[in-house]
Amino acid sequence: MSGRTVLAAGPAAQHHGLATALFAGVVLVTLAITLWAGRRTRAAEDFYVGGRAFSPLQNGFALAGDYLSAASFLGITGLIALYGYDGLLYSIGFLVAWLVVLMLVAELVRNCGRYTLADVLAVRMRERRVRAASGSAGLVVTLLYLVAQMVGAGSLVSLLLGTGDGPARSWTIVGVGALMVVYVTVGGMKATTWIQIVKAVLLLCGTAVLTVLVLVRFHGDPAELMRAAARGSGAGDAYLRPGLRYGATATSRLDFISLGLALVLGTAGLPHILARFYTVPTARAARRSTVWTIGLVGCFYLMAIVLGLGAAALVGSAGVRADNPAGNTAAPLLALEVTGGGDGTAGLVLFAVISAIAFATILAVVAGLTLASSASFAHDIYARALRRPDGKQVTERQEVAVARLAAVVVGALAIALSLSAQRQNVAFLVGLAFAVAASANLPTLLYTLFWRRFTSRGAVWAVYGGLLPAVLLVVFSPVVSGGPDALVTAVDFHWFPLENPGVVSIPLGFLAGWLGTVTSRTPADPDRYAELEVRSLTGAGAV
Repeated sequence: MSGRTVLAAGPAAQHHGLATALFAGVVLVTLAITLWAGRRTRAAEDFYVGGRAFSPLQNGFALAGDYLSAASFLGITGLIALYGYDGLLYSIGFLVAWLVVLMLVAELVRNCGRYTLADVLAVRMRERRVRAASGSAGLVVTLLYLVAQMVGAGSLVSLLLGTGDGPARSWTIVGVGALMVVYVTVGGMKATTWIQIVKAVLLLCGTAVLTVLVLVRFHGDPAELMRAAARGSGAGDAYLRPGLRYGATATSRLDFISLGLALVLGTAGLPHILARFYTVPTARAARRSTVWTIGLVGCFYLMAIVLGLGAAALVGSAGVRADNPAGNTAAPLLALEVTGGGDGTAGLVLFAVISAIAFATILAVVAGLTLASSASFAHDIYARALRRPDGKQVTERQEVAVARLAAVVVGALAIALSLSAQRQNVAFLVGLAFAVAASANLPTLLYTLFWRRFTSRGAVWAVYGGLLPAVLLVVFSPVVSGGPDALVTAVDFHWFPLENPGVVSIPLGFLAGWLGTVTSRTPADPDRYAELEVRSLTGAGAV
């Protein structure tokens, strides 16, 4: 029996009060953490980076909490349940990306920056237009990521209440947006970090319990689990081979390459991930945080594979797709079925717990994203990029006040966009955010850290040369119009054949940065690069 049948039949509807109570408990706990941290948030350093007082272990859990979003728990589980081997490729891309972060950016960014990515660029550039470009890219990336999390929240509540695409789903998105504004405006980075730590522990424990139950159901035999998943998928052995989602045509194969590039390279350019390296006191602590994160994230994705296969085997790909065409509710549906049947009390309790953990995951990630976007606007654009007629500098108090106001505006924008994207898989939406981050932020960061000749013009061109093509190609892709799950179904104006723009926009970002540099009239300052090099490698002068 599929989870959808169970919910329609009534037992889940009769017991949805338990899940609702757990949801309310999650909200109350996170609000309590926010109020506690808010009383300890005074200076800008407290608001943006939590006073740089977190240990590597704490920051490692917080990084894992920031990274293991609705895309990881809901989206990837659903993609594996629907597409088998091809869905698994998402989790590999998300995990491998951390090796790039560990080896190329973690310590260097911590030594060079203060609050945001633009702080790293400013060590060499120190120009308003560079900060304006970097801040704008940060806003776009975090907005795309926020949409994915809030789509996941809507999917969860519609499953819980059996409301489909009704008003409850829309009000859930509004509620999550309001909560994320409260978390950021009241608690800042201290509250966000502790919420991430609590969420990471809950998510890893809940996923571990569900994984053990799936393996016990199949007598600890992964081969039996895979055979059952192939049968439940309706695709037979094709489920276990490449090509169910990608590979059928040359276009889909190119789309997969584009997605892989975005996932592997995008993490090193995500503003909310880079900001976490400033919450620890030293570069060594940043590196140790990353090592902890790789271990935690690796364990999670191994378990996510089991959950996706379990959902295909026990719920069936058709059952998953019937409840949510994008597969975003596969994990909660699996919780209903894994104990032996969806109409049992044990299954309903586990369903409620897993749904509450998924909801906590969403709340925690949206808080981190909102803080990163408000920091991009207040610290980079308002306080550093905008010229003032009176010539006065913005005080830290004014900057934090603007950051809080920016959080409200970002929350409103995220709500509006999320209400239009309910048919999209959350992992797929995050893939778009990764593509923009890899196209706009990563070229600028790598050129700044490793290319002596890189100039201010090159930095601005790299950001916009990656950002604008990425956004433009998404607008004219099957994601927005012309596809079966497009945002706009009434008209078809797409001309770009790929769903993910990374294979085109990432090289364009690097090319634009190179072209801007070689055509610059003002050469790079060798003294500033020497300062950056010494600071990035030794930590001398780091904040």
